[in-house]
Order: sequence, then structure tokens, then C-alpha cells
Amino acid sequence: MYSRLYAFLARYWWLTFVLMGVSFVLFGFMTLNLLHTLGANLEFLGMHGVDAVREGGLMQLLGLILTGYLAAAFYVFFKLCEKVLVERLSVIKKGIDS
Repeated sequence: MYSRLYAFLARYWWLTFVLMGVSFVLFGFMTLNLLHTLGANLEFLGMHGVDAVREGGLMQLLGLILTGYLAAAFYVFFKLCEKVLVERLSVIKKGIDS
């Protein structure tokens, strides 16, 4: 049994293709340089301690973690769109081969 989102994406395959591309670009944009920035933030917090927290280092760390989770959500949505499209293509191909 599939979810309503899956059924919607399966019905509008062209929209699924567009959304897959958008989620791929957003995933790439969100993860661009994320690990480097996260490492620099942790180093800043480790070297300067309380002063770094006062300067907003902890808030930046929370923002980076949130960005990571948002990027993961875009990746999961990309994979869902991929699954819908691959299943649609495989059904069409089976129909042609018969």
C-alpha cells in the first residue's frame, strides 16, 4: 500500500521529474561546503569556548545541523521521486516487451 504522496507523484510523472531535479539541486546547494563549515565552527567553539558562544558560534552550529537535516530531507525526496519514475518506466517497458 502506497502513501498519498506516492500516488500523486505516480499520477503526475512529469511533475515528479521536475521535483526530482529541484530536490537534487537543493540537496547539492545545501551540502555545498557544509562539512568544511561545520568543522571550522567546531574548531572555533573548541578554541575559544565561552567567547565563541557569546559571538554566536553555538547558534551557527545549530543552524548547520538544521541545514544538514534539511539536506537529508531533500535527498530522501529525491530518492522517492527516483523510485516512482523507475517503477513507471519498468512497467511501461514490460508492456512494450509483451
